[in-house]
Amino acid sequence: MDGKVHRLSEYRGKVVLLNFWATWCAPCREEMPSMASLRDGLSGRPFEVLAVNVGEGPRTARGFGEKMALRFPLLLDRDIKTTKAWGARVLPASFVIGPDGKVAYSYHGAIDWNAPEVKKAIERLMP
Repeated sequence: MDGKVHRLSEYRGKVVLLNFWATWCAPCREEMPSMASLRDGLSGRPFEVLAVNVGEGPRTARGFGEKMALRFPLLLDRDIKTTKAWGARVLPASFVIGPDGKVAYSYHGAIDWNAPEVKKAIERLMP
């Protein structure tokens, strides 16, 4: 939202949760608190959340992020090209990328990121 382009290669060596979402998507809104909690719980570890807003403007996405007190990057895909390139046809769509830059897990639909088995799967990917 600040005009900076983010490339996954910048996050090599970390596990990245790449999430495609929109403010109009109820399941997206519902899963955000658990995503924020996961990020907070893994603070200081090689883990990052990148939340890609699909088709909305910076004011809408920023307002949502502020209201939810999100402390991870909210990125914009206004023309939906990136969303399509990732095959995210259903929102939310999430991709867990290992430190090697390869997709380890993907999930279409809402997920509880606080579930112990989900957190363990992410931690197993960490170097």
